[in-house]
This record gives sequence, structure tokens and C-alpha cells, in this order.
Amino acid sequence: MPPPRESAILLHRAFDSARFGAANTLNLRESLPTVAEARHRAELWLRQRQVEGATEVLVITGRGNNSDGGVSPVREGVVRLVASLRRRGVIDRYEEHTPGSFTMWLAPVQAMIDAPRRRREPKRAAPTAPALAGLSNVTRAMLRDLAERSLEALGVKETSRFLDAEMTRQLSALSAALPDGADHDARLRAALRHALDRTP
Repeated sequence: MPPPRESAILLHRAFDSARFGAANTLNLRESLPTVAEARHRAELWLRQRQVEGATEVLVITGRGNNSDGGVSPVREGVVRLVASLRRRGVIDRYEEHTPGSFTMWLAPVQAMIDAPRRRREPKRAAPTAPALAGLSNVTRAMLRDLAERSLEALGVKETSRFLDAEMTRQLSALSAALPDGADHDARLRAALRHALDRTP
């Protein structure tokens, strides 16, 4: 039988596994990344989980017991990243789950699409989004519906004049958060479905 402290740790991990599941848990502690690697990996993962419809995720950074000064530089880097992602509409809120992990609640996809780029944020290369004409009819119809809802929420009465531009903007933002691959169109449709479900 394991010692009481080890039993408590195992029990806590079991609760985390039931609450978040493997798909909604990012363990940065296991691979011992640099701060830059951890930030890059966490940002890509959080953006992907957001567009795929996750609402609550767990990010494990480690507490830094073996780091200089006993403070994890990866943990500090993730805290700075979270502040940036909150301004960019990816994360709604977060809290310390344990001294070495954070619970994060992801914002609706529309918040990420509508977030203005801040001047202090590094300019990112615009992703190559598939052309609107190259989308399947189903994907294009879903994107059109999302763009119309977005324009109507802004108070635009005559949406047809702005529809193509809004569809392109939405498509570019969603495509940037999804990994490339053969299943990109299916992932895009799933992201659009989640966005539509959370957009009045």
C-alpha cells in the first residue's frame, strides 16, 4: 500500500483525469521544454482546443522544485502567455489548480475572431486560409451562417455587402487555430459547428 502522501497524489490525479480527460490536459512538465517551446506548444494547443469546442482545460507546468530559486520558468512563461491569450480572446479566465498546474476556461470562438490585435503583440504571419470558393458547399454554408450572425450582432442591417469579407476573416482565424492535414476540412466543419452553437 502506498504512503498516505502518494495515495493523495494518485487520488488527485484520478479526479483530474475524470474531470478533464486526456484530450483536455496538456502536460508540459513531462517533456521538460524550454520556456519558448512551452509557450509555443501551449498557445497552439489552447487555440486548437478552443476552436474544437473545449470549455475547460488543465495545463500542467510543474512547480519548479528543481529550478533555480525553486520557481518554474515554464510556469512563469505560461502565466505571461495566459495574460496575452486573455487579451486575444482565447482564454476567458484561469486559476491555479495546484502549485504546478492551471485550470483554464476557454472563451467562445467568436471572442478570438473579434479580438483586435494589440500593437504590443508580435505580428504573426497571416495563415494561408483556403479560398472561399474551394470550400465544400456544407462548410461554406456554415461559414456564411456564422458570418451573418456576427455581422447582425454588430448591428449591420444589410449584411450582403460585407459577407464575403466577414467569411474570409472568420475562415482565416479558424484555419490558423487548426492543424494542417488531410482532415482539415472536417476539423473546420467541427469548429464551425461549435462556434455556431455558441453564437446567438
